[in-house]
Amino acid sequence: MREAELWTRLEEVLGPGYARAWADLVVMSDLGGRCVNEAITAGLDFKTIWRAVWAYLELPESLR
Repeated sequence: MREAELWTRLEEVLGPGYARAWADLVVMSDLGGRCVNEAITAGLDFKTIWRAVWAYLELPESLR
């Protein structure tokens, strides 16, 4: 997964106006106590980040 795809998916589930703010505010244990933007900066794999988001938001399997 590339960064652009991660942002596209985030915008699809959270809305384009909220996705960027959410990525700065929500801290997830699956990301080592980081928010999405911190995880990106730390160099975590985008697929790993998406899986953490998917689990946190309890999204359907079809979006995994």
